[in-house]
Amino acid sequence: MYVPPHFEESRVEVLHELIRTHPLATLVTLSPGEIDANHIPLNLSEEQGRFGILRGHVARSNPIWRDLVSDVETLAIFHGPDSYVTPSWYATKREHGKVVPTWNYVAVHAYGPLRIIDDPVWLRSQLEALTDRHEASFSEPWSVSDAPREFTDRLIEAIVGVEIVITRLVGKWKVSQNQPAPNRAGVVRGLREYGNHDAQEMAALVEEFDKDSSAAKMEDT
Repeated sequence: MYVPPHFEESRVEVLHELIRTHPLATLVTLSPGEIDANHIPLNLSEEQGRFGILRGHVARSNPIWRDLVSDVETLAIFHGPDSYVTPSWYATKREHGKVVPTWNYVAVHAYGPLRIIDDPVWLRSQLEALTDRHEASFSEPWSVSDAPREFTDRLIEAIVGVEIVITRLVGKWKVSQNQPAPNRAGVVRGLREYGNHDAQEMAALVEEFDKDSSAAKMEDT
């Protein structure tokens, strides 16, 4: 991924937070003769390894686990909020008109070797961890043990586990950092009025950059 220095995000805690809040990964692997991409929710264990460990599962019928080229890194791509940015929001449009549209987005690329795990005990534990994390916000959370054991045992037979010990984390936060402050303020106002969920999240990220930038300047004085 091309990451200009002003769009780079290297704070591990920030990258982990995006993975936790947007866990559906595009898992890119290499099989003989082609590149594969699968969309899989992955659960992050950040307390293990330098950058954490990602765990999930795929259908046993999915060839990813049989056709994997094992000596090539796997890439898990996590997408955060994104939004179109119209130049009409820029203050400089009214000053000189030398502005163009762009697209703001945030993304995390996690690299590491993919380990295949065909163990029903491990799989049940992984399913419980994944389910518990995402059911936690419900008033009556569902748990794997709520379903009959023989039913879940049969389902577990139909999946295999995947695990990635993260060796590299790359973050790109394209949130209008390359624009002057008046333009960023206009982007925030425009995104707030735009209304959809991603636009609201992106407005908060642009504002967060301004706060971090101001704090950094105060520390330097």
